Amino acid sequence: MNVLIACDSFKGTLSAQEVCKIIASAFKEYDIFNVQEMPVADGGEGLCDCFKTIFEYEKVPVSVTGPYGEKINSEYIILKDKTAVIEMAACAGLPIVKNNKNPEKTTTYGVGEMIKDAVNKDCISILLGLGGSATNDCGTGMAKALGFRFLDENGNDLPGTGESLERIRRIVLSDKTVIIPVTAACDVENPLFGKNGAAYVYAPQKGADSEMVKRLDEGMVNFSSVALSTFGKDVSSLSGAGAAGGMGAGAVLFLNAELKKGIDIVLDKLGFDNAVSKADIVITGEGRLDFQSYSGKVISGIIKRCDFQKQKLITVCGCEGIGARDGYQKGISAMYFSSGSEKSFEEIQKNCKNDLYAAAKKVAEDLYLMYKEK
Repeated sequence: MNVLIACDSFKGTLSAQEVCKIIASAFKEYDIFNVQEMPVADGGEGLCDCFKTIFEYEKVPVSVTGPYGEKINSEYIILKDKTAVIEMAACAGLPIVKNNKNPEKTTTYGVGEMIKDAVNKDCISILLGLGGSATNDCGTGMAKALGFRFLDENGNDLPGTGESLERIRRIVLSDKTVIIPVTAACDVENPLFGKNGAAYVYAPQKGADSEMVKRLDEGMVNFSSVALSTFGKDVSSLSGAGAAGGMGAGAVLFLNAELKKGIDIVLDKLGFDNAVSKADIVITGEGRLDFQSYSGKVISGIIKRCDFQKQKLITVCGCEGIGARDGYQKGISAMYFSSGSEKSFEEIQKNCKNDLYAAAKKVAEDLYLMYKEK
């Protein structure tokens, strides 16, 4: 029985590589299984790592600006075909700010510095992973690093931060526009502003209270208006514009980027469809399975690919959230969970490897028994 294991990271506990390895180790205890591991990502953290497992690459260390303007050491990778793969979370991500969260003060300036470095290294294209950000600046920080300027009503330069968005009255274009193709990988479909926009949906997890959310949303409305008069593009209702604190919109405006579902980019590059065609069982998973998992995330992309090939799909996830069981109507054959929702995050971190192995062992045992009964 050929088993394809294609899992995302269990954020905060295990990388995608670790998850796939642990699940595979449980299956390898039975001689009937041939296992292929394929760590995947949806465009956020782990994008570079999943490509490292398949392609030749060069790791590029860089010193760039962090979320609060501090200098940090970061990195991106350049694939053999001269595509730069950059994760914005590597310099503007939530793990960097830890408990010091404030999306009004954080910036994506370092992302622009990474992009500039890749262009200077003669890369022919850029894959920019949107996700896991601590920012809500619509990519204005990134744009400032690339030579754009944002002016207030008195003609004063504004910083590229969330709180400056509502004060922008004019955008001065850069004479050093990025001319190589940029693809922005995102895992959400949210518009830029409104109740389903970047601020209302995602800013609270970045440290915003209700009043800050309102201010950030108003800033995005203003930014969208000024951007429309400057670029002639209305990005307000563009699907994915609200990704990563409005970086979806910023990537389109400042980089002329194409927004694509991150999971589809990854699965195509990894040759997932070919691997599925050779598998008898596909196993996927992420840290929490809930209603969001079925909207642009890793699991939603894998469900579509498996459904197209009429392939059996099993999920092995950390814990079960609201709407997880909807997956049975979407094409999931069976669901297994390694941790109960009643556990504290500290407990989950401590026991995650053993718990995941135990869940994977149960899957392997069940499939083994089914095989023997045939």
